[in-house]
Formats: sequence, structure tokens, C-alpha cells
Amino acid sequence: MNVENLQPAALWSNFAALNAIPRASKKEERIIEFIVAYGKQLGLETIKDHIGNVVIKKPATNGMEDRQTVILQSHLDMVHQKNGDSNFDFDTQGISMYVDGDWVKADGTTLGADNGIGVATIMAILAATDIAHPELEALFTIDEETGMTGAKELDPSNLSGTILLNLDTEEDDELTIGCAGGVDTTTQYNYQEQPVGKDSTAFSITIKGLLGGHSGMDIHKGRANANKLMNRLLYNGNKVLELQLSSLEGGSLRNAIPRESSAVVTVSAGQKEAFLSFAADFSKVIQAEYQSIEPALSISVAETELPERVLEKSDYLKIVNALYAVPNGVFRMSPDIANLVEASSNLAKVSIKDGEFITKSLQRSSVESTKEDVAIAVGSGFENMGCSVSTSGDYPGWKPNSDSKILALMRSLYKLSFNAEPNVNACHAGLECGILGAHLPGMDMISFGPTIHGAHSPDERVQISSVNKFWNYLLKVLEEIPAR
Repeated sequence: MNVENLQPAALWSNFAALNAIPRASKKEERIIEFIVAYGKQLGLETIKDHIGNVVIKKPATNGMEDRQTVILQSHLDMVHQKNGDSNFDFDTQGISMYVDGDWVKADGTTLGADNGIGVATIMAILAATDIAHPELEALFTIDEETGMTGAKELDPSNLSGTILLNLDTEEDDELTIGCAGGVDTTTQYNYQEQPVGKDSTAFSITIKGLLGGHSGMDIHKGRANANKLMNRLLYNGNKVLELQLSSLEGGSLRNAIPRESSAVVTVSAGQKEAFLSFAADFSKVIQAEYQSIEPALSISVAETELPERVLEKSDYLKIVNALYAVPNGVFRMSPDIANLVEASSNLAKVSIKDGEFITKSLQRSSVESTKEDVAIAVGSGFENMGCSVSTSGDYPGWKPNSDSKILALMRSLYKLSFNAEPNVNACHAGLECGILGAHLPGMDMISFGPTIHGAHSPDERVQISSVNKFWNYLLKVLEEIPAR
């Protein structure tokens, strides 16, 4: 079955149209143009602000004019991740989708359901002539995934709504009323190189097959970080061999748990067999540790062309010791909300090449003081070895409001519709609501959405039945929005 044939048809057709357009964070020009044209084609007031956010306004349907104005909000950009053996070009190709039972998946890449399903939903409501709703302001933000630039630079004068429905939660039984803030930490160090020994043998090391995933929503699941695994191999290898490092590349986006890492190392010709034996033993140990979590994990070693230069041993030791010590994963659990990660860090990218060592990581917390604490913990180890450390992209969390009126309404409608209580919680992801709330004081906000698994990885998939559930629930919510 083609995705366009799924129900609700308008939503899925819009999703297919969105996925035909490359829309990486910070490369949203084409999708912005598409959304602006869509609003104008419908004859609706359409505004593009100075940063690229788009607002499309739709009047209330007959009899709903006295209701509060609702802002429907989703972000236009998506995470571009692909399997290492994929030749997919995100700059020129649309996402290739297929239906697998009750799921829509992509062929070797991220799917873009985060947050394309939300965008497609809003588009369908804007175009509909048979859906009861109050006055609507559709807010499509940009660059959510790599800095929340759109939310930060929002022009609030374009909006008058008093209720904001963010369509970016990824479990269909959840109503999200709070989220974590975040900050990026980047470190840089210029290392010294030396000529490689003439009697050396070079090997390429590749770690791949990891699940990866969202660095907030999946950080507590114990999944392996490819950067930490590679560094563990380099650290331990140096204990038993005269191991030299030429280059390393691991991870990519700071909000995705690293799935792959590759390095080029050298050993003296006399230690060739010892290195192969060490690598095989190390692989067995790691696979045993992660057998129930990372079943596809693989560590492969192959002889390769001898590089010209390798790191001086003193810098090699500085780097592997710093990477070993850097906090990664859950830093602190919330003492107030059961099973909620309060603070975490993701060592997202490590690059060692051409005399330069760079790391990029993302720290998250729902408490500003612990966000600062984990960022300092990450940076301090690198500072000790001589790295320059900088932070950027700082954004606030969203403090839960258990007395929210839209929460009370949506909780009641959920129970009435599905004969069950929704899961009301805060999440360890970086939703835009905290930033939007700072621009729009007093806004009553909530986030919800269909079930999406594996966001930010090529395993991303969206559940078809949950999209239908989410759609019908949203229509009931719009129909019951209270009067001004």
C-alpha cells in the first residue's frame, strides 16, 4: 500500500508531499516556500517572519466565533540521518517510504515523522471545509532540531491565540506539560603529529549497527554510544600494545545518539597478530555486554593503506583519557517526577584529523542549575587537557502547569474517547514550548501526537493506527475549545 492511500487521506497525502522536499535543519528554504505557497493557495492570511517561521491564519467555522483562538504548532525541519552504507543524498532526494504492517518506515534513512506528521496534520485542517474549529493560527517553526532558532527568533506580534497545541509528542497516550532545556558544548584542541613508523601496519576500525536514537527520549535506555565504545577500544588497546592513532570520525548530529564510529590506527609489524587478537577479544566483550540491547552491534577491523602521520603519544593519551572521563548518558533522575530523566549529556560527535581534535555534545535538563552543572562537568575534563570549550544554543525548559485548563479539557476528552486515563507527564526532549512561552506570556500550552519510534535514527517509524487515533482526538479537542 502506498502512504497516500492511508487514512486520513488528507493528512497522509500532505506527509508524502512534505517528504518529497529535502528539509534539513538550517536548509529549510524549499519547505518554507512550499508552506507559504500552500497558505496562499488556500486564500488564507499567510505571514513569513524575518527568521523564516510561517503563520497561516484561518477564521473560525460558523458558530465557533466566540471560542478562544488556538495556535497549532509544529516544526518544519527534520533530522537527516542515514545508514553508513546508504548512498542517499538528503540535499536532492525525497524520503523513500513504505508501509510495513501498522507502521510507515523509510528506506535506510530517518522518516521525518518528527515533526512532519504534525505539519501534515495542520495542513489538512487548514484545507478542510468539514471540520468544526475556532479561529486558528498555524505556526510552522524552523530549525527546531539544531538550535530552536525559529522559536527563539519568533515575532510574537503575528500571534493572538491563548491556547497552544504543540503536535510534537511521540506516544499517542501522552499529554506532555513540561520538557527539558538544553545547551550545546563544543571543544577544540590542536594536537601534535609525528611520522608513522616505516615498519608499521595500518588498520581501519569500524563500529556500526547501533540503535542510536533521540538523545533525550532514548538516553535512559542504556543504548551504546559509538564514540564511547571506540574510545574504550583505543584506551585499552594502548595498555597492551604500541597503538598509534591517525584519525577518527564518530557520530554526527548533537541530538542523536551516535550509531557509528570509524578510526585508522597503526601498530608495529611485529604486533599485527596481537592487535587482531585484542580487537577480536574486545569485540566479544562489548557484544556480551550489549547483547540484549544492541543485537546488531559489530566491530570490524581491516588492513588499510598506511597513513603518513599519527598523533604524538602524549596527545593520544590526553585525548583518550578525556573522552573516557566525560559524562555521557543519564546524569541525574528527577526527584519529583517518577521515571523522568532530569539531566543528561550526549557525546554526539568526535573528530580527530589533520591536527585537530573536536567534540560536540548536548546537555539537557528540566532544571536550569543542573543543566549548567552537567555542562561544566563535560567541559572541565576537556579544559584540563588544554581544549578550548564553548557553549551555544542555550534554551530554557518548560515548567509543568498541573492546573492548565487545556490539560483538564484534553484529559477529560481522552478518557471519554478511549475509556482510559492519558499519561500526563514531562519529557526529556527539547520541545519548543518553553521558548514559545517566554515570547507569549500566559499561553496555555500542551503537547501531544501519534506514536513515533526511533526518531533521529534510520529506524524511525510512525504507527498508522495511532495517527488515526491522534487525528480524531485532535478534531474533538478543537470542537470543544472553550469560549473567550
